[in-house]
Amino acid sequence: MSAPLDAALEARAINVLRGLAMDAPHAARSGHQGTAMALAPLAHVLWTRILQYDAGDPAWPDRDRFVLSAGHASILLYSMLHLTGHGLTLEDLRQFRQWDSATPGHPEAGHTAGVEVTTGPLGQGIANAVGMAVAERNLRARFGAEVCDHRTFVVCGDGDLAEGISHEAASLAGHLGLGRLVAVYDDNHITIDGPTELALSDDAPARFAAYGWHVVDMGEAADDLDAIEAGLRAAMAEEDRPSLLVLRSHIGSPSPDIDTAAVHGYSLTDEGIAETKRRMGLPEDESFHVPDEVLQMYRDAGSRGASARSAWKDRLAAWDGDRAAWDACWGATGLDGWSDELPTWEPGDSVATRKAGNASLTSLLDAVPGLLGGGADLTGNTGTTIKGHGVQSAECPEGRQLFFGVREHAMGAVCNGLALHGGAVPVCGTFLVFSDYMRAAVRLAALSRAKTLFVWSHDSVGVGEDGPTHQPVEHAAALRAIPGLRVWRPADANETAAAWRLAVEGDGPSAFLLTRQDVPVLSGTGDPADVGRGGYVLADADGPADVVLVGTGSEVAVAMDAAATLTAAGSAVRVVSMPSLELFLDQDAGYRAGVLPPGTPVVSVEAGVTFGWGGISDVAVGIDRFGASAPGHVAMERLGITPAAVVEAARGLIAQDGSAA
Repeated sequence: MSAPLDAALEARAINVLRGLAMDAPHAARSGHQGTAMALAPLAHVLWTRILQYDAGDPAWPDRDRFVLSAGHASILLYSMLHLTGHGLTLEDLRQFRQWDSATPGHPEAGHTAGVEVTTGPLGQGIANAVGMAVAERNLRARFGAEVCDHRTFVVCGDGDLAEGISHEAASLAGHLGLGRLVAVYDDNHITIDGPTELALSDDAPARFAAYGWHVVDMGEAADDLDAIEAGLRAAMAEEDRPSLLVLRSHIGSPSPDIDTAAVHGYSLTDEGIAETKRRMGLPEDESFHVPDEVLQMYRDAGSRGASARSAWKDRLAAWDGDRAAWDACWGATGLDGWSDELPTWEPGDSVATRKAGNASLTSLLDAVPGLLGGGADLTGNTGTTIKGHGVQSAECPEGRQLFFGVREHAMGAVCNGLALHGGAVPVCGTFLVFSDYMRAAVRLAALSRAKTLFVWSHDSVGVGEDGPTHQPVEHAAALRAIPGLRVWRPADANETAAAWRLAVEGDGPSAFLLTRQDVPVLSGTGDPADVGRGGYVLADADGPADVVLVGTGSEVAVAMDAAATLTAAGSAVRVVSMPSLELFLDQDAGYRAGVLPPGTPVVSVEAGVTFGWGGISDVAVGIDRFGASAPGHVAMERLGITPAAVVEAARGLIAQDGSAA
C-alpha cells in the first residue's frame, strides 16, 4: 500500500473527475453524466490505492484487469486513463463521442489503450470479468504465481444485474469459486425510466450470497474513500469466493439533479454545470479543468506500477518454466509444427463434421496450449470435449475443460473475457439454433476482435426429429451478416480440420457450423489454401462449364451427386465448395471470376434460407420456411434439399442459357 495522499488534494481530484464527467458529455451534447459523477470516489481509490498497473505499458500481462460493465459511464474510465497517463489527452476528452476519436460513447477494446473489453450492452462486462478471472487462475495454476498473479475488478449497476446474462455468469463464478474476482455494484436505484423500484425489487446481496459469493453491503459509503478501500481490500483477501461489494451511491452527486432519472443521461448543461462546480469549488467558467497538482498526483499513481512490472519482467526472464508453452498461450497460437497434429480422413469415409471438429480439437490440445473451453450442457454433442486436461474448478484450477451448464449467453461472453484477458484460446459449443441466445456476445466478439472459437453443431434440418424449434434455417445467414465473424460451414471432415487450422492461425472470432449427421469425405477438400479463400473448385468439367453448382456444408455432397447425374446426361458441370461465403466474397475479383466464370449460370444449395445467396447464384435451392419433426433424411428430402432438386434447377438454367444464345 502506498503512502497516504493529502486528503484535501484527494477531495479536489474527485471534484475534478466530476467536472470532467459533466464537461465531456456537454461538449458532445450527448452522454451519461450521473453515474460517472457518483462513482468518481470509487475510481479515485481504485487507480490510486488498489489497482496493479503501469500506465507506461497498458498491456503488461500481469496487470490487474478493470472492467466497466456499466459502459455508459465511459467518461469516468476515459478521465482516469487520461489523468494516469495511459496516452489519452485532454483533447481526446474534448472529442468525446466524436467521429474517429479515441473516446467513443462506450469503451471499445483495441481502440483505446487501457480499455480491457468492449462494454455497453448491459451485463456483458460482468460475464467478461468472469472469463478474465478464469484465465488468470488457470494460467497461475499452470505456470506459477511468479509469472501470473493478479485480480479482476468489475463495476456494474442496476441494469447489469437486471439482465439475465449477469445471473448466468454470477452463478457460474460462484460455482467455480473465483476468489480473485471483485465486483462493485453501484446501487443507485435509478434507471432511464425512473426509480428501479418501477420494475425491480430483487435482494441482490441475498441472490449473490446464494450463488456462493462473498457479499459486503457497504451502505452509504460512496464518498468515503477509506471505507471504499477497506471494502476492496477485504474482497481482495477472499481467495475462495468471488466478492460483491454493494455501494449505495447517489447518481449525479453533488449536482442539483442528484438522484433523478434525467441525470442518468445528459441533463446538466450550462446552468446546472455552473451550479455544481460552485458547490465543488471549481472554476465555473472553465471546462475540462485539471489543476497541475491533481494531474501530477494521478501521473505519479500511473507510474507507480513501473517497478512491479520491471520486477515481473525480471522474474519471467529468470523463470525456468515452459517458456514455449507460455509464449504460445499469450500469442494465442501453437507450438512449432502444431498444425501437423491435425487429423486427416480418407475419401469415402463417412464422418459427422461435429466429430471431425472434436478430433481436430483433441489433436491440438498439447500443441496449442491456450485451448480451453467446453459446451453449454452439450459438450459431447457438439464435439467440445477436452479429455486428459482436467475439469476447471476450485479444486482443479489448471483444468482446461469448462462445463458451462445451460448458460449459452454467459458462455459466449465468458469466453470473450478469456480471449481478451490473453493467454487463452477459448472454445464454446452448443447447437446452432441456440446461437440466438448468444448473439449479443458473438457480436461483441467480432467488434472487439476477441479470438473466441464458437462451435455450433446440429446445423440444419438434418437434426431431424427434434423439429423446427431445434432445426436452424435462418441462423447461418444471420451469423454471416455479422462483420468480422468468420463463419465456417465445412463440407466434410477434412474441410473441418482445415477450418480449425485457419481459425487458430487467424485473429478474431471464428464460427464452426457442423453437422449432427455423418457426411461423406470427398476427394480434394483438405487443402487449407483452398479452404482459406472461402470457396474453390472441387470438381470440374473437361471444358467450359454449362453450369456451376455451389454447395456449402453437408450440401456439397448433394451438389456432387447432382453433378454426376447432369454429367451422365451430357452437361458440363463445375462443383464449387463454399465453406465460408463471406470470406469468398472478400477475395479479389479475379479469383472470384476464376471460380464462378461470368456468364455461366450458378445454382447454390444450402439447407437453410436462401437469403444471402443471390449475390453469387442465379437460383438458390434452400429452405425458406421452418422445418418439421421427422428423421433427418426425411426432413431434407421433403424440404427439397436433394440432388434431384439441384438437377432440376440446373437444367432450367441451362435451358434458359441456351435459349438466350
